[in-house]
Amino acid sequence: MLKIQQLTKNFGQKTVLNKISFSIDKGRIVGLVGENGAGKSTLLSILATLQQPTDGTISLNDQQYSDHLREIRKQIGFVPQDIAIWDELTVEENMIFFEKLSWVKRSKDELRQLCLNMKLEHWKEPVKILSGGMKRKLNLAISLIHHPQVLLLDEPTVGIDLKSRTEIGSYLHELASTEEKIIIYTSHDMDEITSLCDYVFCLGDDPFYEDYLTSAGKEIITF
Repeated sequence: MLKIQQLTKNFGQKTVLNKISFSIDKGRIVGLVGENGAGKSTLLSILATLQQPTDGTISLNDQQYSDHLREIRKQIGFVPQDIAIWDELTVEENMIFFEKLSWVKRSKDELRQLCLNMKLEHWKEPVKILSGGMKRKLNLAISLIHHPQVLLLDEPTVGIDLKSRTEIGSYLHELASTEEKIIIYTSHDMDEITSLCDYVFCLGDDPFYEDYLTSAGKEIITF
């Protein structure tokens, strides 16, 4: 279980996240929505240990982030909005490069299977010639090399075709159900959120998201 208690983040005099508390069980996909500036990316960065909260506590399986930071990092996979891969390398070379940086060692066959699982079959092709959807799939595959328990996805399908988006969504459902991963997913596509996520966290004051998701019959939690 991922548990957040009274989480607060200030930037100078501005409070971006104010005493947020929630918990997420294993095997759940949770949406994170809100207007620009509501704090979605900030929250993901804190959960990914890339930023420190101003106040509050976070724990994963009863291990406090503050006391077990190194172990927590080994259990987190983070896919930022910007694609973070090497364009001049092939898919194979990218996977091997990032495997060498991983805490978990994987064979070349295992790395290729990670790509095949989400229908990324372009193993020998340089990344620069791939479509946006294929690049997004590679970014996701890299984040899974070390078997993370928590997967944090910040707009992972922005700007890609419907087929790739659907394939990524299907694979995330499989990860949650068969490997019991905790997945937190941000998107501005409300149809994607309603179809993919078990329930949704709404950040900020804009009532649009709460109204839309309520009318769609989605369980929501507002902050």
